[in-house]
Amino acid sequence: MPLSEHEQQLLEQMEQALYAEDPKFASQMQGAGARLAARRRMIIGAVGVVAGLALVLVGVNTTMWVGAAGFALMVAAVVFALTPPRRSRAPLGAVQSDGTVRRAAPKPKSRPRGETFMQRLEQRWDRRRDQW
Repeated sequence: MPLSEHEQQLLEQMEQALYAEDPKFASQMQGAGARLAARRRMIIGAVGVVAGLALVLVGVNTTMWVGAAGFALMVAAVVFALTPPRRSRAPLGAVQSDGTVRRAAPKPKSRPRGETFMQRLEQRWDRRRDQW
């Protein structure tokens, strides 16, 4: 039975609160989806290594460049298989007393050129103090 819209919203708020309070625990609780993604990356990496090895063997009989491309493919496949996938992190924020999550303010992209480091720190302090 599917969840109602209100229940889905409550569940999303609970997930956001969990990510905001303890991101390490929340990432550990991702479950089978993360294991499936890791298994898929290993399988793709193994196929890439086998294809690269085949290119290296073909390169021995033909030109050096085919063998070099095969070696590069093998290295790339191993790196792909062993590195963890990039995850889109949930935006962090502060958990309010009612259980909702207040999002963090977006970071400014550019810095004014004429300001010193201390002036920027003072401005950040003033903005934080104004938010509370």
